Amino acid sequence: MKQRVYLETTIVSYLTARPSRDLVLAAHQQVTHQWWHERRNKYELHISDFVLNEAAGGEPEMAAKRLAMLEGIKQLTITDEVEELGQAIITAGVLPSKARIDALHVAAASVYDMDVLLTWNCRHLANADLLGNLRRYLTSKGYESPIVTTPDELMGDKYEG
Repeated sequence: MKQRVYLETTIVSYLTARPSRDLVLAAHQQVTHQWWHERRNKYELHISDFVLNEAAGGEPEMAAKRLAMLEGIKQLTITDEVEELGQAIITAGVLPSKARIDALHVAAASVYDMDVLLTWNCRHLANADLLGNLRRYLTSKGYESPIVTTPDELMGDKYEG
């Protein structure tokens, strides 16, 4: 059985972005491309309207590329439960109010029992300083926290055959 992975918007953004001159961003882009082409088929991928709405923003040409990459990926329905959990994460102070969409990504991944939330957002999502509190909060509300990680962590053994 494949692990269920919720793709947060930064994944498709790094996948379709123009090559960066910043060494860290360029490395993230390279890892994202490698994961997408070599590993994504090992997982059951999911997105939400939150991802689609974010991907549709910005420069029209780049938005079109992001949306094209997301075509065919299973889409989770945004329910009242998802909205309420996202708001509760903010209200409880687990994530700051400016991270509302990030809280909604976590909520969608949690409500739909995703195994992994894949992101390059290391400020509010893949952040070890926040993840313990987030996991405890979700557990207290009856949800299992997905593993929140970056594509680099889902590359498996990089030295395989």
